[in-house]
Amino acid sequence: MSDQTWEIIALGIYFALMLAIGFYAYRRTSDHEDYMLAGRNLPPWAAALSAGASDMSGWLMMGLPGAIYVAGLIEAWIAIGLTIGAYLNWLIVAPRLRAYTEVSRNSITIPSFLENRLRDTTRLLRIAAGLVILVFFTFYVSSGMVAGGVFFESSFGSTYLLGMALVAGVTLIYTLFGGFLGASLTDVVQGLMMMVALLIVPVMAIIAVGGPGEAWSMVRELEPGHLSFVGGGALTGAAVVSIISALGWGLGYFGQPHIIVRFMALPNPSGARSARRIGITWMILSLLGAVTGGLVGVAYFAQSDVDLGDPETVMLTMSQILLHPVVAGFVLAAVLAAVMSTVSSQLLVCSSALVEDLYKVVAKRPPAPAALVLLGRSGVLVVAVLAAFLALDPNGTILELVSFAWAGFGASFGPIILLSLFWRRLTNWGALAGLIAGAVTVFAWNAWGTELYEIIPGFIANVVVAVIVSLATYQRDEEIEEEFDRAAGLAKVRADTA
Repeated sequence: MSDQTWEIIALGIYFALMLAIGFYAYRRTSDHEDYMLAGRNLPPWAAALSAGASDMSGWLMMGLPGAIYVAGLIEAWIAIGLTIGAYLNWLIVAPRLRAYTEVSRNSITIPSFLENRLRDTTRLLRIAAGLVILVFFTFYVSSGMVAGGVFFESSFGSTYLLGMALVAGVTLIYTLFGGFLGASLTDVVQGLMMMVALLIVPVMAIIAVGGPGEAWSMVRELEPGHLSFVGGGALTGAAVVSIISALGWGLGYFGQPHIIVRFMALPNPSGARSARRIGITWMILSLLGAVTGGLVGVAYFAQSDVDLGDPETVMLTMSQILLHPVVAGFVLAAVLAAVMSTVSSQLLVCSSALVEDLYKVVAKRPPAPAALVLLGRSGVLVVAVLAAFLALDPNGTILELVSFAWAGFGASFGPIILLSLFWRRLTNWGALAGLIAGAVTVFAWNAWGTELYEIIPGFIANVVVAVIVSLATYQRDEEIEEEFDRAAGLAKVRADTA
């Protein structure tokens, strides 16, 4: 059999496994809370790997190695910022959010939590939060579909449209039926595949060029600036802005609905401790593999005299050349895993926004439980179709598409989540004003086209506006105060007894 046939067989096995997990989860999903949050019974190890896999997307397997290949270690500041942000997210947000969402009327979505936490009777905060989720996640899901199309186009010579449709179709099926549990369990498998692939391919490439010393020397000779964390030469103002922007990615973690929803699904707040250890270990190993793969790719392609073409395919191309076709097929499947794990999680959050935070708010009568599950699946389908439509004519790299959506969520939700968990005086009007200020700033800053990453001014604008408006509208509420103390106590007690 040809190499491509072996690779297609490996991909077929991967697709079949994902669909089987989706069917298993479908059999275990009985109501709307199961579909959206797995009944708040997701084991810490599953939450950790699921959060990591749904977080990184095709950016980890394609975007980051490609950026390192082109610009060198100055792009590694993104990985450093993300690692710091993820650690702090698990450390300070996860236990408190798990406790608070249960205490605050058993909230199962971020918008519903904000409404319940701040006693917003106008429903405006919940609606605005739901709309922000739909807008930015449609871009985010579209970036995943673009990654799938690029993957099949570069790896198998198929058309971009066919590859995009295949990835979107399989992801849609297991998400549509398996819900949150299906997405989380497939994330576990996908996360492990990603990590193994990111460790194997760079090691094989280093061996192929003659060992670590030879690889390092070749990169230094070919691209001396690549081995500098400041881009080579003196530390310029542009380099400082670039480093600050890269570190700013870490701010995004506090506001990513598809990640922090995993915190809400833990059995109890104490599970955040073990999940943090597992998740950060996975993340460090995977990011090290991605950065190393991008660097060693410079040496490998120079030595082998192979025309890479698209830098974002550096890991894919090396795997196809260096590994047995079956193994290479599973590495290629790991790239799809990175894409599909994120898309499935984002589709579910979009569905919850449509059903929980928009439809149920305007519905005259509460829908029946069975109808809610059907509506949830319909929401997944609608968002997938819209995202696919946007992905038909992609513009910009995968990294650019992801960075915009990441900034949107980080600047819109991040400050509000932190303030709602740790500041008593946040009000519904402050949260609403801050949410809008963050989202508008991201769009405006991106349109302005400056070098500073838009998440930083967006985050700052959100905090300033939310605090000022909250101080101007704050009125003490005994029920809110008691709930705040109860959530803080529950998170601390469960964590101390873990």
